[in-house]
Amino acid sequence: MSRRRIGFWYRLAAVIAKPPLVLLFKRDWSGMENIPADGGFITAVNHNSYLDPLSYAHYQYNTGRVPRFLAKNGLFGKGFVGAVMRGTGQIPVYRETTDALDAFRAALDAIERGECVAFYPEGTLTRDPAMWPMTAKTGAARVALRTRCPVIPVAQWGANLAMPPYAKENKLQLLPRKTLQVKAGPPVDLSAYYDLEPTPEVLREVTETIMAAVTDLLAEMRGEPAPPTPYDPRTVRLQQRRAGTRPQPAAPAVCESAPGQKSGESNQ
Repeated sequence: MSRRRIGFWYRLAAVIAKPPLVLLFKRDWSGMENIPADGGFITAVNHNSYLDPLSYAHYQYNTGRVPRFLAKNGLFGKGFVGAVMRGTGQIPVYRETTDALDAFRAALDAIERGECVAFYPEGTLTRDPAMWPMTAKTGAARVALRTRCPVIPVAQWGANLAMPPYAKENKLQLLPRKTLQVKAGPPVDLSAYYDLEPTPEVLREVTETIMAAVTDLLAEMRGEPAPPTPYDPRTVRLQQRRAGTRPQPAAPAVCESAPGQKSGESNQ
């Protein structure tokens, strides 16, 4: 998608959001060459801060291929935020309702129109105590198998240091100035699954393949190995119930950077 097709609302959002992002944060961006120049595609992105959608959107806006996020329907209500969400073509998700399939259909339509649909496959902020991607939902896998479009894994780190998830105190920590790292990898090869029936087992395997690619990118970014298996909040809740304890949100990671981590500036 060329920049002349980005549209008024996305440009307005960029005018509002980019100056504070440029002023308050450093950037370490890589892998932009893996974002397709044309045609519909999916990005699968890890989620570890309420701030990281802005960080990722800033990154991808600068490639000229703006993302269409799947976002909870409550954000599409009245007011300026709702107007921006509708005007920029974001896709509302109606969880556990008869309208839940609308997001799936809208994602298919967007890809058919040659757009990018951005998935946060985890469905919510990660609850992994060390901020690694946790087990994911199968929505991105369903769309990927139906459309056979490229699936680009995207990893990000740094927004969680400025705005830790689930933090009860010191929610926003701007100093010292944090580096927002974003890295896109090459398309995930899912060709082995295209001719298979999309059973729950196949969808789960495709989802795990996609998330493994995202996690590998994050491990490179952090300079440390990822856990051998992703954090599964359902398993943890079950274990806690059996032990008679109440589930607790994951404690956010407190490290400022990983060993060997490098930072660099990117174009605004």
